[in-house]
This record gives sequence, C-alpha cells and structure tokens, in this order.
Amino acid sequence: MIAWCCQNQLESEAEAEAEAERAPLQPTMATIPIRISVTPTFTSSFTTKLPSKRNHHFSCFTSRNPTQCPVPREQQPVNEYQSLSTSFPFSWAAGDVVEYTSRLAVTGLSFAVFVGLPVALFGSVGSQSELLKRVLCAACSGVGAVTLAVVRMYLGWAYVGNRLLSATVEYEETGWYDGQVWVKTAEVLARDRLLGSFSVKPVLRRLKVTLVGLATCLLASALILINIDGYQNELNLRSNEAGVRVIPGVYNDESARSFEPDAFCGEPNLQ
Repeated sequence: MIAWCCQNQLESEAEAEAEAERAPLQPTMATIPIRISVTPTFTSSFTTKLPSKRNHHFSCFTSRNPTQCPVPREQQPVNEYQSLSTSFPFSWAAGDVVEYTSRLAVTGLSFAVFVGLPVALFGSVGSQSELLKRVLCAACSGVGAVTLAVVRMYLGWAYVGNRLLSATVEYEETGWYDGQVWVKTAEVLARDRLLGSFSVKPVLRRLKVTLVGLATCLLASALILINIDGYQNELNLRSNEAGVRVIPGVYNDESARSFEPDAFCGEPNLQ
C-alpha cells in the first residue's frame, strides 16, 4: 500500500515537472509563427504598394497634364504656339527685326528677278524702250509675293492668338464629327493669356505694320505705272500735233504720204 502511494506520488511529480518544462516553451512556439507570418505580410504589402505610387507620380510628370485637360496634346493652344513659332515661314515674324526684314527683302527680290522680270521682258508685247515700265512691273510682282507670305503668316498667328486668349478650347477627339469644347481652368487661362498678350500680340502688330507698308508700295507702284502710261500718251498726242512724220509702231496716212508721195497722186489733201 505504501509502495503504491509512493509510486503515484512520483508519477504526479514527474507529470508536474513535465508540465513545468512544457509551460515556457509554449509562448516561444506561439510567438515564432506570429513573427514569421507578420513580417512577410508587412514586407510584401510594402513592396506591392510602393511601385504603384511611384508609377502614379511618374505618369503625372511624364504626361505634363496635371490639370486633367481632355484636349489632345497637338490641339492644345500652348503646343500649337510652340509648333508655329518653329515652323516655316511663321518663325520669321517672331525673330529679330533685322532678320525678319532681310528675309522678306530677299524673298521679294528673288521672286522679282527670277520670275517677274523674265515674264515682263519676254512675255509682253511692246516697244523695247519701255524698260522702266517692265522693271517696275517685276518689282510689283515681288512685292505681291511678299504680301501673300505676310498675309499667310498673319492668319496663322491670329488663329493661335485667338485660341490662347479665349476662355474655351474647341477640339476634336478622333475626327471632325466629334467636336468638343473644353473650358479652361483658372491656371491654364492665366498662362495662355499671358503668353498671348506678351508673345503673340507683338508679332501680330509687326505683321500689321508690314502689311501697311507693302500696301503703300503697291499703291505707289500702281500710281507710277499709270503716270508713265499717261505721259507716253501725252507725248504721242503732242508729236501728232507737231506734225511728226513717223510714230513708232503706228501706221498713219500722213506719214505714208510723206515717204511715198507718188503713191498718193490724185488723192485729196496731198501736200
């Protein structure tokens, strides 16, 4: 009986010691899975969200459209201004005054020499003594060519200036059949109007002055041509009144009688 009691006591003590040994191991076994499971989830979530943020900011900076403008890039007034200021011949008007004037002068002179003058010399019928008149016609053709070029530049700059100064932008999404209108934001409107007022308006003012000067040159050339014709007609009338026998390029009975009086024998009014 005593031995059985001692055996039970020893078994109970052994079980207590085993439980005491297992008790400190449980929290370590419980914490290890938690650490392993929490740490990867944190790192995985961090690594998946971080590239998305970077891509978002990169797309905003690369698109250069932080105001969510629906207008296509090539139809935005700012981009239209940049492309116009670097294209031919619209870039002439935005450059230096000396360079602008010299290019227009070279254009007009080249057209007058290589196109207007050959046409005036070989494409018209008349006396070869009218050299001044033909040179003046060639000069008028050069001025006319320059006038057409300046008018084309003025129309292009006026179109871009109106789109910059306007509070709305008309654009086409895919074609002419789906036109839309976008109202500019306050920031975009201020930027466009600043650009239109200080960059486009001076160019338009310069082109207007150029057109006025070219129109004055054309008017003066026309008046000179009219005066030349009137002066030649007046000289012909005076020569007829003075009894000049020969009129270049004109047949006259009086002149024929003066050179061949025998052919007009018996004719009245024979001197």
